[in-house]
Amino acid sequence: MPLHITIIICVLAFAAGAVPAGLIMFRQGIAYRKRQAETTIGSAEKEAERIIEDAVKEAETKKKVALVEAKDEIHKARTEADREIKDRRNEVLRQERRIQQKEENLDKKLENLEKKEELVNLKTKQAEEKLKEAEVIKKSQLEILERISEFTMEQAKEHLLSMVEKELVHEKAMKIAAYEQQLKDECEEKARNLISLAISKCAADQVSESAVSVVPLPNDEMKGRIIGREGRNIRTLETLTGVDLIIDDTPEAITLSCFDQVRREVARIALEKLIADGRIHPARIEEMVEKAKREVEYKIRQEGERAVLETNVHGINHELVKLIGRLRYRTSYRQNVLDHSIEVAHLAGIMASELGVDATLARRAGLLHDVGKALSYEIEGSHVQIGVDVCKKYKESPEVIHAIEAHHGDVEIKSVIAALVQAADAISAARPAARSENYENYIKRLEKLEEICTSYEGVDKSFAIQAGREVRIMICPEKINDEKMIIVARDIAKRIETEMDYPGQIKVHLIRESRAIEYAK
Repeated sequence: MPLHITIIICVLAFAAGAVPAGLIMFRQGIAYRKRQAETTIGSAEKEAERIIEDAVKEAETKKKVALVEAKDEIHKARTEADREIKDRRNEVLRQERRIQQKEENLDKKLENLEKKEELVNLKTKQAEEKLKEAEVIKKSQLEILERISEFTMEQAKEHLLSMVEKELVHEKAMKIAAYEQQLKDECEEKARNLISLAISKCAADQVSESAVSVVPLPNDEMKGRIIGREGRNIRTLETLTGVDLIIDDTPEAITLSCFDQVRREVARIALEKLIADGRIHPARIEEMVEKAKREVEYKIRQEGERAVLETNVHGINHELVKLIGRLRYRTSYRQNVLDHSIEVAHLAGIMASELGVDATLARRAGLLHDVGKALSYEIEGSHVQIGVDVCKKYKESPEVIHAIEAHHGDVEIKSVIAALVQAADAISAARPAARSENYENYIKRLEKLEEICTSYEGVDKSFAIQAGREVRIMICPEKINDEKMIIVARDIAKRIETEMDYPGQIKVHLIRESRAIEYAK
């Protein structure tokens, strides 16, 4: 038999004998583990029973403690409630006793009042009886007096009054004169104190406007560029703005001369923009002048809003605000009209507060009292009437309109506000160095010169320059040709000689320029 077969047979025989032995050992192991598990379970059950018994005992103990504590709390609460009830009962008893005492006192007072009322009634009856007796006695005495004096009572009264009146005529006149003088002195003293107080509270700086502006230059070379080739740049700027440019030996500066502050401001802004830009030629000058005009219009609106806010006056129509802003570029005897109007508003408001009248209304009237001067160049008539018409147009109150109408004494003052505005206007104008008569005459002469030139048909604009020694007149080319220009110039010169007084001579300079503009598309 081969060896490997023998080995296989031996292995099978060993396996057949080992299987029963393994089964026996497995069963013994299971039985041992079962006994161990039963032992563990038994001890766990005993431990559980012990824990339950301990828990029950502890719960019983806590229950007894809780019952004892609850009984103590109940006893305390009951004791506290009994004490509080007792206190409330005692308080109720005290209140009842107090009420009872008050009732008794009231009863006593009522008895006393009844007794007093009876006594008063008795005295009233006695007094009435005595009055009747007195009337009878008085009547009898009057009858006796009338019989003795041969005067009735009315005649006696008239006689006595006439005698007393004759004696008191002189004394009444003396008293009235004394009272009038005292009242006048007191009013003058009070007015003086009031004006002094208003001036001290409104100590505004006084600055006189001049007729020239100075524009700084970065260097002297810029003067040549501003003049331009053959002077075309400076001519264009002077023609568009109506301002006289003075270029002299003053280092790095150009002087702008013009009595009209708006035109001078437009020229100053345009020149500064041109200097900053560096491109200076006629087309650029026209563009910058237009921008400067828009900027000045914006500044006018800003100045009007600033004045309204500074004086704390609200609800003014926006068109009136623009007119107020235009006063920034208007002077009266070298005094800036906007600053003057703001100062008058403050002064009138201060005096109104001291007198106990409407300070807001006084400030409003003071701010608007010279608003007509913003249009006095454009509309015929005095600035008072122009201001009244404008304020009526924009629905201002009758008090404000009356104050404007009366601030120069054109009409009789009928309100305290009008009197305060007139006083404030006089105070502001009367300050030392506030105004200059010569300057105002100079301005009026230049305005008259421009007015004469503009009155001719075909004249577009006219500008008085060189302190009134020259007037430049812009002609509409479609209305006046070159030949007619000579005739118009002579007529204007003759009228100036006839209607105006001036030193030296005035150069009448007419400018006619035709332009044709088209756009390539």
